[in-house]
Amino acid sequence: MRETFFGIRRYMELRTRLGIATNILRDRLSQLTEQGILVKMLYQESPERFEYRLTEKGKDFYGAFIAMMRWGDKWLSGGKPPLRLRHRDCDRDFCAVLVCDHCHQELNPRQMGFTLNYAL
Repeated sequence: MRETFFGIRRYMELRTRLGIATNILRDRLSQLTEQGILVKMLYQESPERFEYRLTEKGKDFYGAFIAMMRWGDKWLSGGKPPLRLRHRDCDRDFCAVLVCDHCHQELNPRQMGFTLNYAL
């Protein structure tokens, strides 16, 4: 998923970037396409070659991906995150945060509550 968010779409590029066995990559791509997260598209007819593009469902995973990346940067990187994210609109590096879509304050678990939308 990470590689597709960063524009890597072709099987050989994915294989090179990830450095995993072909059977594992093939299985993962198959699962992601079966779940409707990626779509397999022909980009060359002879020999047949395919690329994998994010569907709307896949693109919608971006927020969760960034949240997991932020967590890993904080707790697993030893203070040296492997990637810097840059917001193209303002051309600045950023650290993603979870905010309320109404008041735009950063959220944390102590500030949140819930109500059920259905009966248990």
